[in-house]
Amino acid sequence: MCLRYDHDSTVRQSAFDLWTNSSGISTLGLDGIHPWRSVRLVFVSDTQPISEAGRAALQVVLAHPDQTMLALDFDGTLAPIVDDPALAHVDPDALSALSRLGSLLGSIVVITGRPVRTAVRLGGFGEAEGLRSMTVLGQYGVERWDADGDHYDLPPAPPGIAQVNEELPGLLAGLGLAGSRIEDKGRAVAVHTRGLADPASAFDRLAEPIRELALRCGLTVEPGKNVWEIRATGIDKGDAMRAIVAEKDAQTVIFAGDDLGDLPAFEAVEQLRTEGIRGLLICSASHEEDALTEHADLVLDGPTGVAAWLHQLADRLTGNYG
Repeated sequence: MCLRYDHDSTVRQSAFDLWTNSSGISTLGLDGIHPWRSVRLVFVSDTQPISEAGRAALQVVLAHPDQTMLALDFDGTLAPIVDDPALAHVDPDALSALSRLGSLLGSIVVITGRPVRTAVRLGGFGEAEGLRSMTVLGQYGVERWDADGDHYDLPPAPPGIAQVNEELPGLLAGLGLAGSRIEDKGRAVAVHTRGLADPASAFDRLAEPIRELALRCGLTVEPGKNVWEIRATGIDKGDAMRAIVAEKDAQTVIFAGDDLGDLPAFEAVEQLRTEGIRGLLICSASHEEDALTEHADLVLDGPTGVAAWLHQLADRLTGNYG
């Protein structure tokens, strides 16, 4: 396992020494440094979590993979974040790892804020081999696709979305942010500031106007990485997680996410732990967002790190882990 400190030096330490002597992320020898804005930690070549709960969950996964549900976010976890959401795609290594794991685990689920048809298309899930057990939950669980039968469930858009689409361009122009990218998700509308000269400042300036617009339209707002999403109230990834775990009768859950929108799913897994379900929480880390690191059992370096970890898990399950 390599722990890379991406300023000027590389630090190598055995996985056993690092993780058996650490109770959390703050004990990795970087105390006083904000790890995901000042440095980049890259965990390579080991599937071992850093927390006791995570280690216990992984052991159950390895012993009973057929009772395990692997759930993942899409953007920032399986797919690298890009300026234009329409150009996103799942990391090819991640897709091949999922294909390997499809026959090894009880089920594979993608939980995303994207429209489910978009996620399936950009992910290439419909064409990939070995993913018959996959379910994709779009729009935070409101929409659904099951690979088995290629079946879609697509409820109608909530009232208020049409009004948001009508008012949003004028709102952005009035703020001098007409260059923001508007993404119509059908059941939700996202405003991306990533392509602007100062994305973070634009994101902050939009906070109140976006919330006021959502309130007028009877909707709610979800912040993300340089993106505000307006959508229906009362739905989040936590609700989707609890429902799909119960449906699949999973005894162990792995969930990987990267953003504030994934926090409810993290909290749902933490609650499921109190009910006897084993849970392993993975943060796909980046320099833009660190809200999940303190909740995670394992922190990986973005979609590339997630893909590598998934392959390592498949190696462990097939006896090819060296």
